[in-house]
Amino acid sequence: MPRLFPTPVLLAHLLVNQVLRVGDSAVDATAGNGHDTLYLAQRVGDTGKVYAFDVQRGALLRTAERLRAEGLENRVVLIQAGHERLKEFIPAGIKTAMFNLGYLPGGDHRIITRPGTTIAALKQTLDLLEPGGLATVVVYRGHDGGKEEGEAVSKFIQNLDRKRWDVISTVFPSRSAHAPFLVALQKTGDFQKEGGSL
Repeated sequence: MPRLFPTPVLLAHLLVNQVLRVGDSAVDATAGNGHDTLYLAQRVGDTGKVYAFDVQRGALLRTAERLRAEGLENRVVLIQAGHERLKEFIPAGIKTAMFNLGYLPGGDHRIITRPGTTIAALKQTLDLLEPGGLATVVVYRGHDGGKEEGEAVSKFIQNLDRKRWDVISTVFPSRSAHAPFLVALQKTGDFQKEGGSL
């Protein structure tokens, strides 16, 4: 019998399905092997745009190859830069941003996302989201540095203004303490009405 409860990655996709539409702009903050980039490109259609970031050239080459195979390369801007530089490349008004933290599967496991740059990227992402927009963060804790990054993300979401951000964090008590978990943050309409900071 299949598990009823989806993986954090699949759950992130299910949530993004609820908000991302044809013509929207989206961000893959950790392109990796291009799975989320491809998914986002399929969702935004010919009139939308996806911005995909990775510090590793090899990751972007694999992502580009995956997009070409589906004929979707024109929908995506590939950016070789850390996600903490989002605002240098992306205009405000994005509908969705997706993060898959940790290391590149099949790559050098010493190259990982880190708490400082991840939190900087999240802060910029939340500024760039339009009201109703959604950010998803899949946090992996089973590698060196993963536990600390997970703690930093959890602390970050606890300090957000609850009137302006609707936030979930998944917990699977039956799974390993090192199992990945999902954080999702949606900007509420109150943010647009009141303005202000995080």
